[in-house]
Amino acid sequence: MVVGLAEIGDKTQILSFMLAARFLRPLPIIFGILFATIANHAVAGLAGTYFGDLLSGPRLRWILGLSFLSVAVWALFPDKYEGNDKAIARSGAFMSTLVAFFLAEIGDKTQIATVGLAARFEQFYSVVMGTTLGMMLANIPAVLLGHRLADKLPIKAIRIVTALVFAVIGILTVARVGE
Repeated sequence: MVVGLAEIGDKTQILSFMLAARFLRPLPIIFGILFATIANHAVAGLAGTYFGDLLSGPRLRWILGLSFLSVAVWALFPDKYEGNDKAIARSGAFMSTLVAFFLAEIGDKTQIATVGLAARFEQFYSVVMGTTLGMMLANIPAVLLGHRLADKLPIKAIRIVTALVFAVIGILTVARVGE
C-alpha cells in the first residue's frame, strides 16, 4: 500500500503516461512494467534481506528508521522523468518499457523502500510481492487512462499521506532501538 501511494506522481508513473501515449499498446507496457518491477524489487529485496541479516540490533534499526524517514521527506517532492525519447522510439513497447522502468527504478524511493522493508520485516517474498503489487496498482491505471487520470488525482494530499506513513514506520523502527 505504501509503495503504491509513493508511486503516484513518481517518475515511473510519468514514464507510464509517456509510454502509453507513444505506443498506444497497453498490454506490452503493463507486462514490461511487471517484469522490470519484479527484477528491480527482487534485487532490492535481496539487498535488504542480506543487510538485515548482516547487521542486527540497534544499528540496523537506526539505519532503517533513518532511511524510512528519508523516504518520507523524499515523498513530499515530485519527480520528473528525464529519459531519452529517441532511444525509446527505436525499441518495441515491451522492451522499451522493460529497460526504461528497470533503469528508472534504480535508486528510486520505491526501491529504497523495498530494501528497507525487506530488512525490517525479513520476509523477502512478501515484501517483493507487496511492493510489486503497489507499483502495478499505481502504474496500470496510468497506462490505461493516460493523462486524463493524472489531472484528477489529489497528488499533494497523496504525497503527504505517503510521507506520514513512511515517517510513522521510521519512528516506530527507531523506537524499537531500546528493546
